[in-house]
Amino acid sequence: MPHELKLKEGDVAPAFTVQTNGGQTVSLADFKGRPVILYFYPKDDTPGCTKEACAFRDAFADFTAKGAVVLGVSADSVKSHDKFIKKFKLPFPLLADEDKRVVDAYGVWGEKTFMGRRYQGIHRVTFLIGGAGRIQKIWPKVKPEAHAAEVLAALG
Repeated sequence: MPHELKLKEGDVAPAFTVQTNGGQTVSLADFKGRPVILYFYPKDDTPGCTKEACAFRDAFADFTAKGAVVLGVSADSVKSHDKFIKKFKLPFPLLADEDKRVVDAYGVWGEKTFMGRRYQGIHRVTFLIGGAGRIQKIWPKVKPEAHAAEVLAALG
């Protein structure tokens, strides 16, 4: 059964303020007027998440050229994010949503199944938030390797 998202394209993106790698704090409001790619991923330094992060890294100059901001979100700690960023030279912030307020607000936390085992976790979902703060596009099922290119294409 696919994960049911509570947000829809056209909805106002839920506001957030959260710590990032390096112990900085970032809010959605910091990027008003710019498109924001908010991508949720299950865990730092795991195979699919690394592929997805590296694809965003490799296309980062293209996103920047379009004025877009890339933000990765998982429930990992700031310390974990710091290691992940250093290991793979990621040029964008990773949000440490340890209390799961952001994943709850965006409806990406829920039941998952892996090798027959059910558990609670973050679904790999990406939101493109327009400069006015509304959700322009949602990718509910992400293929890590090809995803950055899909998002870039949607920016036009």
